Amino acid sequence: MDADRTPKLVGTVWGLLVLNTLGSTGAETVVPLPRSLIQMVTMGALVAAFSLALALNLRLRVHASAFLFLLTLLLVPSVIASADLQSGFGALFRCARLALFVGTLWLLSRWWDGGPTFVRHHIRMYFLVLCTVAAGVLVSPGAAMPDLYGGRLVGALWPLTPPQIGQYAAVIIGLAVLLVLGGRTDRRSAALVIVPSLVLLLLTHTRTATLGLLVGLTLAIGSLTLTSAAARRFFSWAVLCAAVAAVVFASALQEWFLRGQSEENFSNLTGRAKVWDALLAAPRTLGDKVFGMGLGDKSFDGLPIDNSWLAVYHEQGLIGVGLVAAVFVTLGGVALLRPPSLARACAIFLIGYCALASYTEAGLGDASPYLLHLAVAASLLAQPAAAAPLPVPDPPRRRVPRWARTSEVT
Repeated sequence: MDADRTPKLVGTVWGLLVLNTLGSTGAETVVPLPRSLIQMVTMGALVAAFSLALALNLRLRVHASAFLFLLTLLLVPSVIASADLQSGFGALFRCARLALFVGTLWLLSRWWDGGPTFVRHHIRMYFLVLCTVAAGVLVSPGAAMPDLYGGRLVGALWPLTPPQIGQYAAVIIGLAVLLVLGGRTDRRSAALVIVPSLVLLLLTHTRTATLGLLVGLTLAIGSLTLTSAAARRFFSWAVLCAAVAAVVFASALQEWFLRGQSEENFSNLTGRAKVWDALLAAPRTLGDKVFGMGLGDKSFDGLPIDNSWLAVYHEQGLIGVGLVAAVFVTLGGVALLRPPSLARACAIFLIGYCALASYTEAGLGDASPYLLHLAVAASLLAQPAAAAPLPVPDPPRRRVPRWARTSEVT
């Protein structure tokens, strides 16, 4: 198999990784799905992804990656903290899952060459997930927008929460917009992805995903404005439309953004701040502070942490926080050092989105969609492997007649 060509089955591996990170908790589905069955499917998808990636890369050729090296180091505090079983046997199971997840990314890194291959896989797979969400709306609108979630869009066929759907929609919208600006896809194909995804994003009423999309696109397009006329035109029109919308639809936008919450509830981020204060105030030993409590379900006293940095601190300690920070510093630093390009812009969008979302969403310390987003960014920033030099044939030896091979001096 030619190492320079990406096999089509790599897209299948990526889809299995996406399936693994969908999770097993969320809204009630039209057809009740036992959580054990969902966990069996998601874990089976990870095992299948690793096995298929290994079959595609039997020679274990990998691309040198600081991002993957840092994720591998993240396993160290995870295993150390999980070994004493403070979080139960489930912590060791999650460590094994993270190890398989990172191992699969290592095997796929062979095909990280700075091209848009994994961007396209990312868009296709998450668009398929959003298609199941849209199908759920058609099958059962009541189950897709239940009162339990305040009428926000959820997954009615597969248990997905509004923040999950909003995240997937925002990421593929941003990537599709950048592909259009970079001339890597036509406007019609992009519109088929962007328009329905934008509708689903609005129906989720997810503020984090919306802000992440706007901030990420601003950073990404800003990095292209000096070299791309299309990016400059898009940026100018986007600023003009945003200014007009802010004036004309100010009240409607404010109502959508507040989601009917009181000022007190909005100020403490829907109760998140109370959980964060309690987590930071909880007594911890020196070992707990350094290595954490072990991989868990990203909750504290039964309540979701909803902050990647505090979740990593709680589960993987200060070492984990330092490693996750090093991931952002490394990827961000490499992106800034690269010359302006579409690959750089897509990477900046993904890095910016994940950085903003980390404040109100957890997942940077475990196998999650956020690590997949950052893996795509790492693939875009990877330098293509240098081609092996062609062997130079030896120059033809000149035939010397026998009478000339020896000479006598007289």
